[in-house]
Amino acid sequence: MARMYSRNKGKAGSHRPSNPATPSWVRYKEHEVELLITKLAKDGNSASKIGGILRDTYGIPNVKLIMKKTIGDILKDKKLASEIPVDLLSLIRRSIAINKHLEINKKDETAKRGLTITESKIRKLIKYYKQTGKLSSEWKYDPKRAGMFAE
Repeated sequence: MARMYSRNKGKAGSHRPSNPATPSWVRYKEHEVELLITKLAKDGNSASKIGGILRDTYGIPNVKLIMKKTIGDILKDKKLASEIPVDLLSLIRRSIAINKHLEINKKDETAKRGLTITESKIRKLIKYYKQTGKLSSEWKYDPKRAGMFAE
């Protein structure tokens, strides 16, 4: 199936190992991993960035195998998760950057199309998150006040 806003098809990628067991070379215990996650979250990192840091720096390939919970669930338990989901926040930041670009370059039609596509993605995600209960039903996105959400 093709992607929504381009003519690209899906791409093959790497797959996780089929054996769902903690590797023997991981030396961190549950408590230590939880402390690392809270420390990295307090530094202002998102859940996906925390997972990358744990993988690359500490050699923890998959937190879920060790903790039996995802990083997002651990952050929710510790009340460190952001109120706006990370994917929505990154789209809002992208629309802010495109708007700043369009203030300087008013005739950039490609950027205008990019802004239209980005804001439609934002509206679709908001609708989904309101249905699933991750955002309150009163939550509204206003492109003119979008900078307030990105901070």
